[in-house]
Amino acid sequence: MSAARSAKAAPVSALLRLRGVRVALGGAERLQALDLDLAPGEVLGLVGESGSGKSLTALAIAGLLPAGAEVRGEVLLDGQDLLVLSEPAMDARRGAQIGLVFQEPMTALNPLMTLGEQVAEALRLHRPITRQEAAREAEAALARVGLAGLAARHPHELSGGQRQRGVIAMAVALRPRLLIADEPTTALDVRAQAQVLALLRDLVQEQGSGLLLISHDLPLVAGVADRIAVLRQGRLVEHGPARDLLRAPQSPETAALVAASVLAPRAAVPVPDLAAPLLAADGLVREVRRGGGLFARPVFKRLLDGVSLQVAPGERVGLVGESGSGKSTLLRALLALEPLQAGEVRLQGQRFTGEERALRRQVQIVFQDPAGSLDPRWRAWELVAEPLGLRDPVPDRALQRRLACDWLDRVGLGADAAERFPHQFSGGQRQRLAIARALILEPALLVLDEAVSALDVSLRGQVLDLIDGLCREQGTALLFVTHDLAVVRAATDRLYVLQAGRIVESGPTVRVFEQPRQAYTQALLAAMPDLARALA
Repeated sequence: MSAARSAKAAPVSALLRLRGVRVALGGAERLQALDLDLAPGEVLGLVGESGSGKSLTALAIAGLLPAGAEVRGEVLLDGQDLLVLSEPAMDARRGAQIGLVFQEPMTALNPLMTLGEQVAEALRLHRPITRQEAAREAEAALARVGLAGLAARHPHELSGGQRQRGVIAMAVALRPRLLIADEPTTALDVRAQAQVLALLRDLVQEQGSGLLLISHDLPLVAGVADRIAVLRQGRLVEHGPARDLLRAPQSPETAALVAASVLAPRAAVPVPDLAAPLLAADGLVREVRRGGGLFARPVFKRLLDGVSLQVAPGERVGLVGESGSGKSTLLRALLALEPLQAGEVRLQGQRFTGEERALRRQVQIVFQDPAGSLDPRWRAWELVAEPLGLRDPVPDRALQRRLACDWLDRVGLGADAAERFPHQFSGGQRQRLAIARALILEPALLVLDEAVSALDVSLRGQVLDLIDGLCREQGTALLFVTHDLAVVRAATDRLYVLQAGRIVESGPTVRVFEQPRQAYTQALLAAMPDLARALA
């Protein structure tokens, strides 16, 4: 491993200064002599693979390390060593001097309180102001992040991008000196990502704060960071000005990250014959009732408005759109998990309602977070073998185990992983487990719902290659449902663009990317993080 180098001297008047920070968990050193500096008004990108120590660094700075963790060194904020402060003293600084924005806003928001109440609560915890004053300042903070007029809404009434903006409003309401954003845009579509990052950057410049932006997405970080620090297995391997570091990386670890961040576009292929599609959706309409009661008329909102699409046998198809466009609703409708008011779904030429056992095994799905779909009490081979219950006849237990172990081998986990439980696997390994579980039935169609968006760039490429190879062996068609346009461009042959419940553009992926016909598609592509564009 190469030594860390700095292409730029550390800021003379550093807002945040880490010196020799070491963190040990369970007796193993997870951060090793970490030195970092962050100046007022600066954005420092902290990047690296999963397990490199990025989030651990954020937790160490904020004093939120898990029980039993051992930390040494110095974490200086405006010259004050945070590591020697008592817990009450750190409580006084979190929120007031250190603002935190994490990946999943729903875990940071109270579902029983309105957005305005939650921002106001943060203000009243640190300042002696009245409820009325806090409410007014909360509304002003929400307006600053583009949420004017939404103070009375609860988290479930907001989109993913709006919830993330609400968390940012909470984090910046007290104008903290240091803002830490840990994967703040992973779950957002490209336009929401661009808006949130622009907002963070503007707030840092406006307030003179420092922003520590933690992400596995190099193109995204390249578009906003002044400097970048690269971690590898708890060590700082390289840091310097963002453009210099990415244009000419000096360490092999950084060079590998840069290479993995650029997915090669998929070559154009002939348009398939859709006369006899594997999957066909025709005129799908989905409405939900909102409100209504004894004295009020209900309002019906149309989530899908006459959606039609097809997937040919063995084809790779992408479905993209921003948050709220109807992707998740359409996915549930295609899998017969959502009732329809009109239209029908046909699989292998037969009407698919979800009750047809023989058809149900022909379509399988891999979700973004496999941990949510894996029973923590089951061993790996049992999890992989569970779908075999859809076979007729159902294989005996010995055969189920043999087939599961074979698939554990095929996805690169090895048969010796058969007795391990889900919590004993890394995030990337759990995703491989979910892939084995989905493909063991040899389905005709595999649906990937944001299946690689939470993986770091190195794992993302490996998992995409794995899926492509296994599906080619079996002739399995793929439907990618995602907000990650780079993945869609690299992995699909045809593309559907969804906006407000309607398909607004479709065609070969190469054509849609190179010659988008709709303004909406053009806006999505313009917001797509692009490493070459960021370094131009």
